[in-house]
Amino acid sequence: MSKPLMAKATAVWLVDNTTLTFRQVADFCGMHELEVQGIADGDVATGVKGFDPIGNNQLDAAELERGQADPLYKLKLKFNAAAVGEEQRRGPRYTPLSKRQDRPAAIYWLVKFHPELTDGQISKLVGTTKPTILTIRERTHWNIAGITPIDPVALGLCRQSELDAAVQVAARKKSGDGIVMNDDERRKLVSTEQSLGMNTKGKLEEEDTVLANLAQFSRPEPKEIEGDFSDAESFFNLPAASNDGEEDESA
Repeated sequence: MSKPLMAKATAVWLVDNTTLTFRQVADFCGMHELEVQGIADGDVATGVKGFDPIGNNQLDAAELERGQADPLYKLKLKFNAAAVGEEQRRGPRYTPLSKRQDRPAAIYWLVKFHPELTDGQISKLVGTTKPTILTIRERTHWNIAGITPIDPVALGLCRQSELDAAVQVAARKKSGDGIVMNDDERRKLVSTEQSLGMNTKGKLEEEDTVLANLAQFSRPEPKEIEGDFSDAESFFNLPAASNDGEEDESA
């Protein structure tokens, strides 16, 4: 179940202003029952001002009355558009001190093998800052010669599902913008159907041009020799040689 906005302050208000059990308050606010008991004893959330869930449109008054009448009843959070996405992580993720020295290697790997990722996406994946990413992109990092690219998933800086989701978002964005720079990016960012569609048009145009050029230099068809050669004997019947030379010698 989703937690209400300002869950601990809401628990403080419910403990101070209602007769709900600790379990009911804990279930509604997403807390442990002992933590709610600590609020009632004054050991937890000292100085926290209560947050009225009814006045802030997170809980119906009828729902609260039903919960107070039945100790086993679980309160239902009223839908509030302002609470959507409240639990999502914002900004760069927290990186433990033991793994912060591995971030340059992870950034180098992402920049090298996934250039389609933006600085903001890399920042969220490994928990770093954009200036650091920029220094590695431009190879101006103070230790750039000693950095070896290592998969951030192998380093434990992010999960494989998070990396795949970020790459897919970048791929859809670049595909929508029509940016296909080289063969490597084409394999990453463009589907097989799109790649074949782009290449087919160019190939067809090239083939048409070649065929048109060949037609200009094609040899003419051989012409038929005029004459009637239906009689084979007439074709081989050559004229007889003249006897004028023999008559001159005899004279």
